[in-house]
Amino acid sequence: MGIHFGVDYYPEHWDKDRWETDAKLMQEMGVQVVRMAEFSWFKMEPKKGEFHFEWLEEAVALLDSYGIKTVLGTPTAAPPAWIIEENPEILPIDMQGRVRHFGGRHHDCQSNSAYREHIRRFVTAMSQRFAENPGVIGWQIDNELGNSHGDLCMCNSCKKRYQEWLEKKYGNIEMLNEAWGTAFWSQGYNSFSQIGTPLITAVGENPSAMLDWKCFCSDLIVDFAKWQADIIRENCPNHFITHNYMCFDNKVNYYDLGELLDFVSNDIYPAGNWQKQPHQPDYEMASCQDVVRGYKKQPYWVMEQQAGIAGWGTMGRAVDPGQMSAWAMQSVAHGADCVVFFRWRACAMGTEQYWHGILGHSGRPGRTYEEAKKLIHTFTPHMDEMQGSMPAPEVAIVHSFRQNYALDIQPNHPDLHYVEELQIYYRGFYEKKIPVDFVQGMDDLSGYKLVVAPLQYLMNPELEQHYMDYVAQGGHLVLTMRTGVKDEHNLCMIDRELPGKLGDICGIEVADYDCLFEKEGSVLFGKNEYPVEKWADIITLKGAKAIGEYGTSFYKGTPAITENGYEKGKVWYVGTEPSKELVSDLTEYLAKECELTKLGSAPEGVEMMTRENAGQCWLFVINHTEEEKVYHLYGNYKMLEGEKQDFLKPYEVQLFVRNKYGRTN
Repeated sequence: MGIHFGVDYYPEHWDKDRWETDAKLMQEMGVQVVRMAEFSWFKMEPKKGEFHFEWLEEAVALLDSYGIKTVLGTPTAAPPAWIIEENPEILPIDMQGRVRHFGGRHHDCQSNSAYREHIRRFVTAMSQRFAENPGVIGWQIDNELGNSHGDLCMCNSCKKRYQEWLEKKYGNIEMLNEAWGTAFWSQGYNSFSQIGTPLITAVGENPSAMLDWKCFCSDLIVDFAKWQADIIRENCPNHFITHNYMCFDNKVNYYDLGELLDFVSNDIYPAGNWQKQPHQPDYEMASCQDVVRGYKKQPYWVMEQQAGIAGWGTMGRAVDPGQMSAWAMQSVAHGADCVVFFRWRACAMGTEQYWHGILGHSGRPGRTYEEAKKLIHTFTPHMDEMQGSMPAPEVAIVHSFRQNYALDIQPNHPDLHYVEELQIYYRGFYEKKIPVDFVQGMDDLSGYKLVVAPLQYLMNPELEQHYMDYVAQGGHLVLTMRTGVKDEHNLCMIDRELPGKLGDICGIEVADYDCLFEKEGSVLFGKNEYPVEKWADIITLKGAKAIGEYGTSFYKGTPAITENGYEKGKVWYVGTEPSKELVSDLTEYLAKECELTKLGSAPEGVEMMTRENAGQCWLFVINHTEEEKVYHLYGNYKMLEGEKQDFLKPYEVQLFVRNKYGRTN
C-alpha cells in the first residue's frame, strides 16, 4: 500500500494537548503522511548549538502511532533572529542596493558562506537525529526555492560567486566581452573583477549580461539545495529527498534542480487572490501539472494542494463544495502519486492567518474535512493500483527556462509572456481532449507524433539540427513567431533571415515583421477570419504553402500560417499569436494531419486525462464547473467511480479503466 494523501501540519502552532485530537481526526480522514518543521528553526535551535528536537520527535511518534508517516522540511527558508544578529551579512540585497530585513521569510543570501555553515551545522544535527526514526520517510529541502527572491541577492558574496561563475564559463575576459557584445555603450571589461551584480542602472541593461545573471542565479539555487541534499543523503540513506516546486515559476531551472531529487513535488493554489479570475482556468492548472511531471519524467507529489480560501492580507474566493476534490484529482490524473493538502488547520498567528485549511480556526471538522474524508476513502484504493503509472501523450510542447529568461529580459511586445504563449497552444489540445507532455528541446522527440515549439527565441546549431533530424525522420513540428532571433548568448543572429537555418525545414523566410502594439490583426484560416494579437511575421514562401493569410494591414493577403513537407516529416509555422478560436481550429487541423488520438468529446470545463502502466489505462473525467455537463468517451471503458457515464454533476470526478489489450476489467 502506497502513500497517497496527506496534510501540511504545524504542531508548534498549537498546544500539545491538541496534538492527539489532530492525529485522531487525520486518521479518520484517511491521512497517511504529513509534512512538518519547514519553518521551525527557532523552535529546534533557539540558540546556537542548543538543539531541541524533542517536541518534533514526540509529534512524529504520535502521528506514527496512528499510522501517519512524516516528511521533514529543512527550515532554511527562515533563519532565526539570533543568526541574523550573529551574521547580519546574510541578509539579502535587492537591485536597488537595499537590505531586505528580518521579519518575513527568505531573508537569506544563498551564496553566503557564514549562512551555509549555519545550515551545515543544523541540517547535520537534524538529519542525524531523525535518520533512524521509524516515523520519518523523507525530506523536503527548504521551501519553494526562488519564491520571494525575484531580484535577490545582489550582495558582495553573490558578486564574488558570479565573477567566479563567469570566469569558469568564459575562461578569459575577451570571450565574455564578445559574448556580451560589450562594444555597445562602452561596456567592455578588463577583468572579471570589474563585473558586478545587476544593480539598478541609470538607464537600460545589457540583455546578454542579464541572461547570464539569471542562469547564475539558477545554478546558485541548485548548488544551495545540493549543499543540503548531500548532508541528508550521507546521514539518511533510506529516506527520499524532494522539493516543492511552483509550477512554471522561472527563478530556478527546475529540470536542473530535479537531478538531485528522488522525485519532485509541486505547490498549486488555483484560487489565490492573485489569480486573474475567481480561480485559475482548468487548462492552466492542467498545464502546471503536466510541466511538473515533465521535470523528471516520472510521477510526482503535490506537497501543497489548496484546501480552502487562500490569502495573506486579502483573501481569494471561497472554494465551492466539490471543487477541492476536483483540483486534487486533477493532480492525480496528470501524474501525482500523493496529494498533500495545505494546510491542516487555519493558523491563528502570523502572515498566513487567512490561508485556510482542512480545519478552520476553531479546529472543528466542517464541510471541507468531510469532503476530504470522502475523497480519500473513495480514491485511495484506486491510487494503490495506479501508483507509478504515467500519462502517455502523443503530443509534446517544448518548454525552456532559458527561453523564458530571455523573453523576460526583452519581451518584444509588452504583453508577450513566454508561459502564456505555451498555454495558448496547450489549451487547444486540452479542449480537444488530447493529452500533452512538456519536454526540453534537446529531449528525445521520436516518440511523439507532434511537437509544438513556441517562441524558440534563442537558438544554437545543436538545437537546430535536433529539430531538423526529428522532422527528417518523420516527425511533425510546429514552430512560431520569434524563432531563431538570438544566439545562445542573447545576441541577434546576423547570418541569414529569420528563422535562420530552420527556415530550410519551414520553407519560408521572415525578413520583416510587425509588433502589434495597441493594434489587433486578423488571419484567414479555412473559411473563417480570426483576430490575432501581439505579433505578425511577414513571411515569404520558399517552398512552403500558405494555409492561413493575414486579413489586415499592408501585408494583407500574405502568409500567416504555413505548411511544408521536409523529407519524411512536416513543419508548420505560425507567424502570429492566435486567438482561442484560431488555435481551436488549427488544433483540429493538426489532429487530423498527425492522426492524433482524442479521449472523447466534452464541452469547455470538462477535463479528460489518462494514466497508463503496462497492462491498464485509467481515464479521469472531471467537471471543473458548477453546472451539469454531458460528455462522450471514445473507447471501451469500465466505470470505477461515478454515478452515470456521459453525465457529470457539478465538480464530479469520474474514473474509468480499460485493459490495454482491448478488454475491460
